[in-house]
Amino acid sequence: MIWCWLGEGVPGLVTATVLVALGDAFRSGADAALVYRTCHALNREDEFQAIEARANAVELGALVALVLAGGFIVTTWGFAAGWIAETASCGAGLLIALAMIEPPPAAEPQGTGGPARGPSIAIAMVVLPTGLLVAIASAASFLAQTGGMRDAEALTWLVAMFTLAEAAGSMTAGCVPRMGAGGLATLCLLGAGCFGVSMLFASATVPMVLVLAFLTGFAEPLRASAIQRMAADTARARAASLANACDMVFMLIALPLSARLWGRR
Repeated sequence: MIWCWLGEGVPGLVTATVLVALGDAFRSGADAALVYRTCHALNREDEFQAIEARANAVELGALVALVLAGGFIVTTWGFAAGWIAETASCGAGLLIALAMIEPPPAAEPQGTGGPARGPSIAIAMVVLPTGLLVAIASAASFLAQTGGMRDAEALTWLVAMFTLAEAAGSMTAGCVPRMGAGGLATLCLLGAGCFGVSMLFASATVPMVLVLAFLTGFAEPLRASAIQRMAADTARARAASLANACDMVFMLIALPLSARLWGRR
């Protein structure tokens, strides 16, 4: 964040982007694994899905609030004030992380084959449907945001609505039973159907994107719970990180394709 704030020119931008990407890479998957291992240490393993879902919902809701607050800060006091607030927030997060105590290793789940075994085919069957759903939702969101809307304020509220719908899906996921590959595949098929409706009827794009955002928020905690249950303790963070990487790969494929579809429509 300091590089984003004080860096100059292309080198400063590239350095800041690389540092943020490195931070995301190290954090990716480690957060879910830490929560799961903590739940296991407290004999609350069955509550992991609900805790993960609530945390995801709070994170998304806070993201909306922070984006709106950031816009107010920048508009009122300038970009430097925005970067100062961002840097202070990251500093507070770093202090919280340093104050944490790493929980003891969790017991290996049945069928993992021991600590040396990494993500299996069963985990891949859980990862792929949600990755496809995330890509479909991203493509539909792209179409909605580039559908002729030129008003910045209206577009901001549209993105906020999508984020809140995703948060609502995450909150709902905390109230349902565990779900495996079959259930997640069903959610993916529902998402594909919503995308098809949005392509056939332009007026249905925004409502279908809201549904897709809800489905995405609903599926992600369910997938995280399934991954943490199936993976060996030494592979839990890596498996969750690979799931996030899978999401990014599918999104990189889906967004250019959706742009071509939009051009044809």
